[in-house]
Amino acid sequence: MLNYEYPPLGGGGSNACKYLLKEMANKGLEVDLVTSSPSNTFETEKIGDTVSIYKLPVNKKDIHYWTQREIITYSWKTKKFIDKLMKEKEYDVCHAFFSVPCGAVAYLFRKKIPYIVSLRGSDVPGFNKRFGVQYIFLKPLIKKIWNDAGAVVANSQGLKELALNTSPSQEIGVIYNGIDVSEFEPNFDSTSDDEIRVVCVSRLIERKGINYLIEAVEKLKDKQIQLILVGEGNQEDALRKLVDNLKIPDKVDFKGYVDHDQIAEIYRNSDIFVLPSLNEGMSNALLEALAAGLPVIVTDTGGTSELLDGNGVLIPMGDSDAIAEAIRGFADNPEGRLQMGLRSREIAEGMSWGAVGNAYLRLYGELG
Repeated sequence: MLNYEYPPLGGGGSNACKYLLKEMANKGLEVDLVTSSPSNTFETEKIGDTVSIYKLPVNKKDIHYWTQREIITYSWKTKKFIDKLMKEKEYDVCHAFFSVPCGAVAYLFRKKIPYIVSLRGSDVPGFNKRFGVQYIFLKPLIKKIWNDAGAVVANSQGLKELALNTSPSQEIGVIYNGIDVSEFEPNFDSTSDDEIRVVCVSRLIERKGINYLIEAVEKLKDKQIQLILVGEGNQEDALRKLVDNLKIPDKVDFKGYVDHDQIAEIYRNSDIFVLPSLNEGMSNALLEALAAGLPVIVTDTGGTSELLDGNGVLIPMGDSDAIAEAIRGFADNPEGRLQMGLRSREIAEGMSWGAVGNAYLRLYGELG
């Protein structure tokens, strides 16, 4: 398995990889993950008896942002490391997270190992506006990687449709991210109409649209609203400045990085989850919010709308007025919050990592 991001590096794709590896370990599948080291030293890790994680040093400067040099370093070192592993072991299949760089590395070994590519978001042309120029140059390579893959899998129907814009004839499956509901205990007793705690768990980067959420909070000065922002990113200073300029420092709590073991308690003490993202694949944070039994407010991007079924509100992107109106509606209707929260939990209970693992195992069996 190849994924250049693995916790604490990266976001949803790295966390999904970790949970999938746990499932593979539970099923006794032998897996070697080749990923990046956050410490710039070679590290190893084990999950159970059968899953080995190799973390290659790529001289990482920022865990939230990848430079072209770092991507190239990972690709080159991973290629050499796979050469070494293949002298010691025989592999049945290679599972690459992201078309580039991991799918490109898997492509180099296509004559020796069949490979699967998991589409995660920014690796699909058109997903991230910041990569507009790169997509122009990478599109022919990405199409070739997909065409030669044994299988290409998106993590949402929306991402699949976007990928088909690049390669209309490409066969693409959909396997959603999963959620471990046992990690989250909903708090359905909190239906007070006093202070409303709005939580957003996200990297603080431009693509996530956090500035619109902050602007929405400013429009709700007549309400007792507390916004909890969990995460780090290169937009943090700008967002803090925005909070100061809007004169709402008492209404916004920047929690920074929170260990995953503590995140469930933050959800439990919140009333509403908001994801104002301008682009998304399948948000792990949204899945966590569903498992925690929270009503949700989300933009219509990626796989978010696919997780809405009587448990939240869909809003347009980049619209602070729409966010404020949705929050106000929940604040004024505690019984509605409760019913939507119950529905969120019900949806999450039908999306286990066990089912995700079984779906990938079937793919492995078809190729291996």
